[in-house]
Amino acid sequence: MSRVCQITGKKAVVGNNVSHSKRRTKRTFKPNLFDKKFFLPEENRYIRLKVSAKGVRIINKIGLKKALEEAKEKGFIQSLS
Repeated sequence: MSRVCQITGKKAVVGNNVSHSKRRTKRTFKPNLFDKKFFLPEENRYIRLKVSAKGVRIINKIGLKKALEEAKEKGFIQSLS
């Protein structure tokens, strides 16, 4: 599984390391991802998601069920398993 948040769709982006002499080399900025289990009371089961810190905050704010529906609508997840 790639390093992509299943709720927000955040993924690695490319940028530059800039040294003191302003010399630039390529680098990647990786998202702050966690493998986390959430309880889905509607189905009485746990689901395992790879979410960013922002994704965890979204789940806490709007609820797991609604966050999963929005992520599925945007194409970040295919199924709710």
